[in-house]
Amino acid sequence: MYDQQGKGYIDLISGIGVSNLGHSNPYVINAIKEQVDKYMHLMVYGEYVQSAQVRFAEKLVSILPENFQSIYFTNSGAEAVEGALKLAKRFTGRQQIVAFHNSYHGSTHGALSVMGNEEYKQAYRPLLPGVNFIQFNDENDLQYITEETACVIIETIQGEAGIRVPDAIYMQALRAKCTETGALLILDEIQAAFGRTGKLFAFEHFGIVPDILLLAKALGGGMPIGAFIASNQIMDSLKENPILGHITTFGGHPVCCAAGLAALEVLLDENLIDQVAEKEALIRELLVHPSIKEIRGRGLMLAIELENFDLNKKIIDRCIEQGVITDWFLHCSNAMRLAPPLIITNDELRKSCGVVLEAIEYYS
Repeated sequence: MYDQQGKGYIDLISGIGVSNLGHSNPYVINAIKEQVDKYMHLMVYGEYVQSAQVRFAEKLVSILPENFQSIYFTNSGAEAVEGALKLAKRFTGRQQIVAFHNSYHGSTHGALSVMGNEEYKQAYRPLLPGVNFIQFNDENDLQYITEETACVIIETIQGEAGIRVPDAIYMQALRAKCTETGALLILDEIQAAFGRTGKLFAFEHFGIVPDILLLAKALGGGMPIGAFIASNQIMDSLKENPILGHITTFGGHPVCCAAGLAALEVLLDENLIDQVAEKEALIRELLVHPSIKEIRGRGLMLAIELENFDLNKKIIDRCIEQGVITDWFLHCSNAMRLAPPLIITNDELRKSCGVVLEAIEYYS
């Protein structure tokens, strides 16, 4: 990216996981222009069959496990969360929701209700009733998932908590508990999907498949779009009682769907995911300093933990001055976010990590 004076910046956060292909990918831009020349918004989502939506949905279904047959496109990740919570309640006939401490799912009322940080919620209460919070990656707390639980909503890898990766054994136990009790398992992969962790979808690391999958951010290749995805059996519960169980005017906007399809094709055709593990290893090899307490994460979804927020903020500000953009996490302010576009080169990584190390050394 370039500022008004023409100074260049390397983007190490991808708009918080949006710009997996960097900025201004020509294939995505061309798809947007072609769709704009055909048509944009036509009618509230659902009345007309629109090729951009159908082609994108077909492509997504083709790369997902077979239980994912129905895709509901939304405007954003938070709206996908809202739709999924409604869907789980409607399908199960239950009211209770289980969420996780330090989770982040968006800022709308329902999404805020399942956020696990009271600091960001207290000014907006009352929120949704019947939400119980348990500890992430703690099998002992799975006992609170019962036959009264409509759904469990969890980030496959916690993002704003400072990139917390659960154990595979834990995720498998969680899946088993949801199956046992009839609670729907909602995996929020709004940040983690589309190759960011080194797999197309982060749940592939853990050997599980959710009942409902949430996508957004990189889904649109830079355009705003989200989705909640489930089986036909689950999704069909929104069809009646009431007949319009969930509606949206702009969800699945044809220009956003065209951009999303193009971005997904680039991601797959250029084998960008295959390079993620190597780039993660390079970052871990380069970022070694006594002031770095820990590097957490998977693939190009990493947190660099430092002593405290004041030090972290100074380092981040100096990095930006030196042409490298990064930031911190909502629920973990002493950690620096590293989530560069998947197209970043090894040379760009070496340069970026050099700037980060110089900034750390400057304040150490």
